[in-house]
Amino acid sequence: MQSEIKKIVIVGGGTAGWITAGLIAAKHLSANSTSSDNSISVTVIESPNVPTIGVGEGTWPSMRETLKTIGINEADLFTCCDASFKQASKFIHWKNAPCAKADTDLSKQSYFHPFSLPSGINKLNLGTYIGEQSSLISSSQTFAQQVCFQSILCEQNLAPKQITHKAYDYVANYGYHLNACKFAELLKKHCLNKLGVQYISAHITQINNDLCDDISSLSTDTAGAIEGDLFVDCSGAQSLLLGKHYNIEFCSKKSVLFNDSALAVQIPYETPEATIASSTLSTAQTAGWIWDIGLQSRRGVGHVFSSRHISDESAEQELLNYIKQSGTSVNLDDLSIRKLSFEPGYYKKFWHRNCVAVGMSAGFIEPLEASALAMVEQAAQMISEQLPTTKLTMEIIAKRFNEKFTQHWQQIIEFLKLHYVLSKRTDSSYWLDNKDPLTIPQSLQDMLELWKFQPPSSYDIPHNNPLFPAASYQYILYGMNFTTEQLRPNNQNTQLMHQLLADVQNKRQQLVKAMGSNRDLINKIKQYGLTSI
Repeated sequence: MQSEIKKIVIVGGGTAGWITAGLIAAKHLSANSTSSDNSISVTVIESPNVPTIGVGEGTWPSMRETLKTIGINEADLFTCCDASFKQASKFIHWKNAPCAKADTDLSKQSYFHPFSLPSGINKLNLGTYIGEQSSLISSSQTFAQQVCFQSILCEQNLAPKQITHKAYDYVANYGYHLNACKFAELLKKHCLNKLGVQYISAHITQINNDLCDDISSLSTDTAGAIEGDLFVDCSGAQSLLLGKHYNIEFCSKKSVLFNDSALAVQIPYETPEATIASSTLSTAQTAGWIWDIGLQSRRGVGHVFSSRHISDESAEQELLNYIKQSGTSVNLDDLSIRKLSFEPGYYKKFWHRNCVAVGMSAGFIEPLEASALAMVEQAAQMISEQLPTTKLTMEIIAKRFNEKFTQHWQQIIEFLKLHYVLSKRTDSSYWLDNKDPLTIPQSLQDMLELWKFQPPSSYDIPHNNPLFPAASYQYILYGMNFTTEQLRPNNQNTQLMHQLLADVQNKRQQLVKAMGSNRDLINKIKQYGLTSI
């Protein structure tokens, strides 16, 4: 039990495998150090027979800190990964079904969940006032437009920074849209060339346990047996180690989040200099929703849906209708549409014995708020920072890891369900079923009752370092026109409220004049690079 943890073996490459390898290596390895008996090694085993899925194209702002830690040059991201800026998610037709009238104002049928927090959140919770639909507040703007300057950048597809800003610095908080396969390749090259990570291309044929039921080694078809002390399962949906080998129980959440299928396709731009959207577009459909992600050279578009509520054929037709209505002249018959199926949920444990799962091998749900890569980052960061020194300490850390990530999964599922519960759509059984109390976790029902009389706050989130802060709940609630009733009038901070709201409107006007488009800034970064921090 006191044997040291020296050899970390990561099963599977892809984004999950290489982010995990990069964060562990950046903290515990040095490519220039000489090996010794006390050194730690990190090895990635990647099967040449298993292709990566390559549809995880949206990140959170946390990715900037992850890449800084690993040592990736931000300019390389735009040069090598077809990357663009993501500043928000835009939700279209989630409030109500599309109206047949041609003059329908789309802005009233959409809202943003921006990455920047509401103005002055440390001074005053604007949700207390805006959420009450006070007559003092403009009714012509959505909640995000009133409390956050970033919404104007998203509305006009402007960049979150200027070329004079240093790498990873910003005016408005941002993440990325990127080509997942190219991103994994960039991470791989950096880990191998700069961080001292070892690499084996081989197919695993057998998983071998010791007498304590820990994994002792992995047999491969071309590289012999690979021994290790800690094995990180990044094998994707097959969950080769945690799911298949250890047979850990899977907790299906299909009764809460219905979506279990996706159709994905890539759409070229009309011109090389076409506008690049600043946000992920999420457009609700009769039995799911369509994502639309703008990269430099193309759009990634996909329909996530419930196979219980719509057929593959009808789902594909809705996807094709969306593409056609989006203004592209692409020949729909030439499109190559990929079908993906998944079971929404997560494993009961993520760290078992000397095996810990990261990414899809730990669980997967629909990518509504692009939480998949954020969960990879969180898991890889905790493994790196809490890397056990012995088998005995591993048991303690595993228990803590399992508790933390069970909380994360539960929060993500309830936060995503919130989007559906608030909808007033009644055009299909899908939307009606989503509002059935039997499909809504009791804790979320309790919060919805509470939010009728007070806005979401940090007190509503029971654990530390949540994936979604209280502001995210406010953006969704009030973006969907949820009303928080004012029972105890509080005019004490009215003056500060007006000042904060006025500051937002002033900054919106300033940014429109000062910031260039996404396309312009990306072109400049590729030409001139970015100054290192």
